[in-house]
Amino acid sequence: MAEGSPTVRRRELGALLRRLREERGMSVKQVTEHLMCSPSKVSRIETGQRGATLRDVRDLCNFYSVTDEVERERLMRLAREGKEQGWWQPYDLPYSTYVGLEAEARLIRDYQSSVVPGLLQTADYARAGHEGAMPRLSSDVIDQRVQARLARQALLTQNAPPKFQTVLDEAVLHRAVGGPRVMSAQLRKILELSALPNVTVQVIPYAVGAHPAVESNFNLLQLAPPAPGVIFVEGLVGSIYLEREEDLARYDRIFTRLQEISLNPKDTADLIAEIRERYETGLIARQAG
Repeated sequence: MAEGSPTVRRRELGALLRRLREERGMSVKQVTEHLMCSPSKVSRIETGQRGATLRDVRDLCNFYSVTDEVERERLMRLAREGKEQGWWQPYDLPYSTYVGLEAEARLIRDYQSSVVPGLLQTADYARAGHEGAMPRLSSDVIDQRVQARLARQALLTQNAPPKFQTVLDEAVLHRAVGGPRVMSAQLRKILELSALPNVTVQVIPYAVGAHPAVESNFNLLQLAPPAPGVIFVEGLVGSIYLEREEDLARYDRIFTRLQEISLNPKDTADLIAEIRERYETGLIARQAG
């Protein structure tokens, strides 16, 4: 298994190759004619959606007149590392690209309107969520995905962990995924993890009313340069990755606004503790339906 993230290595390589092409004033068409390949291949390499072979990198270095041996070896190394296997790949996750990006993020900003973020979930909460999925998942697949979700959480307590900032709509705390017992344990885990110095949890209370992301869920990932930042939006239509500077700036403004209208971390912890107590005492009962 790779120590780093092959997903991020591919994005780093793509960003560097795109920069070289643009600095030389060359078009994608010129590159495709030189490599004798399709424009989509060049585009996918430059965006990190596919890995480049060592031959591709060698040919592009020659085409872009990269004579510095250190720079050439750097590009070759990124190509080799981009072909390695990340720890998450054997799990065959439908969101493996996201996990590969998350693995090396410096800052993760997460907004959720309906569920607890994966990095904060208990095993029972994650299992209940997967059991409610459509189409139905087999017990083996559910077991596998719960294991992968728990493995991801090591990110928050590793050496030099990323900063994790999450904003939750209050509805997340009241949706009794798995029932009161599961929710009580889940809220306790959120409180425990929110005490970490790199983790910030805030809740938007119902009293706020409408807000800029009331019908959305999204994650912003800040990566080490030259890999570009990315926005991950997930829904029933599938997963969308946004990388344009204007999109990154817009979502950053929205997330900042969500933080501004949220309870501060201390008041958030008090609210979570209060709702957890209600699960514990049976004041919030699971509704049949």
